[in-house]
Amino acid sequence: MPAHEESSNPLVREREHLAASRAALRAMREDVQALDIRDVTANWVNAAVLQAQMDDRIKALADLAHTPLFFGRLDYLHEVGAEKAEGSEGEQFYIGRRHVHDAHGDPMVIDWRAPVSQPFYQASRNNPLDVDRRRRFGYTGGELTAYEDEHLTDPAETEQTSNLLQTEIERPRVGPMRDIVATIQPEQDEIVRSDLGGTVCVQGGPGTGKTAVGLHRVAYLLYAHRERLARTGTLVVGPNRSFLHYIEQVLPALGELDVRQATVEDLVAARVDVRGQDESGAAVIKGDARMAEVLRRAIRSHVTPPVEPVVVVRGSRRWRIPAYEVEEMTTELLARDMRYGAAHEALPQRIAHAVLVRMEEAGEAPDDRVQSAVARNPAVKAAVKAVWPAVDPTKLVLRLLTDAEFLATHAEGILTGDEQKQILMARPARSVKSAKWTAADAVLIDEAADLVARTHSLGHVVIDEAQDLSPMQYRAVGRRCSTGSATVLGDLAQGTTPWSTESWEQALFHLGKTDALVEELTAGFRVPREVIAYASRLLPAISPGLAPVESVRETPGSLAVREVATAGELDAAVVAACEESLRHEGSIGLITADARVPALAAALDAAGHGHLSPGEETTAASRLTLVPASLAKGLEYDYVVLDEPAAVVDGEPDERTGLRRLYVALTRAVSGLIVLHAAPLPERLA
Repeated sequence: MPAHEESSNPLVREREHLAASRAALRAMREDVQALDIRDVTANWVNAAVLQAQMDDRIKALADLAHTPLFFGRLDYLHEVGAEKAEGSEGEQFYIGRRHVHDAHGDPMVIDWRAPVSQPFYQASRNNPLDVDRRRRFGYTGGELTAYEDEHLTDPAETEQTSNLLQTEIERPRVGPMRDIVATIQPEQDEIVRSDLGGTVCVQGGPGTGKTAVGLHRVAYLLYAHRERLARTGTLVVGPNRSFLHYIEQVLPALGELDVRQATVEDLVAARVDVRGQDESGAAVIKGDARMAEVLRRAIRSHVTPPVEPVVVVRGSRRWRIPAYEVEEMTTELLARDMRYGAAHEALPQRIAHAVLVRMEEAGEAPDDRVQSAVARNPAVKAAVKAVWPAVDPTKLVLRLLTDAEFLATHAEGILTGDEQKQILMARPARSVKSAKWTAADAVLIDEAADLVARTHSLGHVVIDEAQDLSPMQYRAVGRRCSTGSATVLGDLAQGTTPWSTESWEQALFHLGKTDALVEELTAGFRVPREVIAYASRLLPAISPGLAPVESVRETPGSLAVREVATAGELDAAVVAACEESLRHEGSIGLITADARVPALAAALDAAGHGHLSPGEETTAASRLTLVPASLAKGLEYDYVVLDEPAAVVDGEPDERTGLRRLYVALTRAVSGLIVLHAAPLPERLA
């Protein structure tokens, strides 16, 4: 698209281009809708597959009324990719969420992920990347209302902060999480565009955009490696359903629909119904990586040396394989450390091959069909059943957790006697169905199932709030990307589970990605400087050595800490603070200790204030969400009212975990935070 002179009213011209681009997008969508596939498919299966692909394409081409089709423009000094000769004409590209072309196939909007778009995020005065002008656009309700230019090669123009960029970052949020495609910063862009073949771990404090970076990396990889990832699949793993609901519209807004989202519990819950809950100590032990070796020992214990030869009768002949030879086969299979189930399938073929060797030595000429028949011979089947029996992963874990002697045998030298007692079921179940399985048990079963048969690996997996996973949970997720790559997102200071990781080195080891690149985001774009500085007072106690976030946003008056005279007055003060916050534009989050939720819900109802639960979508008419502290992680609200910090800390099993939970709660505010307390504040905040 050649660059040309601006008209007398650039804003009018840009609006005209927006209208033309929207019309072109509609035409692209109508072209797909008009396709007739009746005569191009061989059968109904092909027709169904093609129709599903067309339906996805139609959805991806939807024009979202309140989502800008393009948000920037690049004016290049020269034709992209051509020699930079004197007098050569430059090019102009509009940068947006997806590619749009006109009836002739000429681009009207370039996808933000295309190589030609990268200078929009990376170009600077020191390195303009052949860009003469970068233009940003401002929108109000989907209408283009402003623009802002940076002349990167003009030495007379001074560098200054983009007001439109700052406005977009600080824009009030109602509804689910938005994409940040218009505001990606250079250090974020480098992570987003990192190669599919490598795993990236992003340590990022509150407001640094790590979640958005991870989701945009998925969108970028799907653009750059679409065919490969279409075959292998992609997955986003989040900490809970509320969080996944909050982020679920980001990828569709970028035109990407084929990404599964799940919690770790979703991944491992296929075999059992989780109805029980572990004590903290038992959950920590079950989540310890040592359990993998206990399970491995227990499964391999089913292999027993043969005591009798295998005698195969075929016609009038009897073929005898002595016990020592079968034992050699089992020893060799054990030494190869194959999956238990794969070895179970291989052993009858080994025995059958030994029979065929004897047949050939006797002058016969057996073929592969004979070997298959011998492998299915009743004598061979019986020998395999005795030597290498099939193992049900769920039944195996049930036996470990109910049979003290069986557990002791396989946990010897791994778990102490006290640890073994802690993980045994208090009331042994009679069957798999009657057992009160816990979330940690389901992870053990998933591990056992992988020891029997390899878990299917995806092309790419994103793990958000990864600091909260146990070693065994890391292994469960790692199995899902054993031949692919991962994006690991988290903040060590926000680890609030008893088994949360102490270092990314440990986490990546358990994930099976020790060669991952660890990046740290320290620039905060969402949380005001006053708020993050207040919360960072807790860092020396919760994560010593971790660098505090340096917020780029200074918002005077964004933090208020108020003491209430008595506990009896606290509920009314909280309601009043919510009313104060509701006078502002945007979403409001009332965060409180889980135990305080019923009391505050009643107080809000009595005052006539309807409220949402985490995961329910905020709207212009319903902007207040009552958030238990245990579900606050990963969520953001324009204004937050934090009730009784001491109660948040006391709601956790130990002080460090409680202070980490408080750190999370303190850093959910985008524009303003009001802290209310009747009890004394934690020492580091006082």
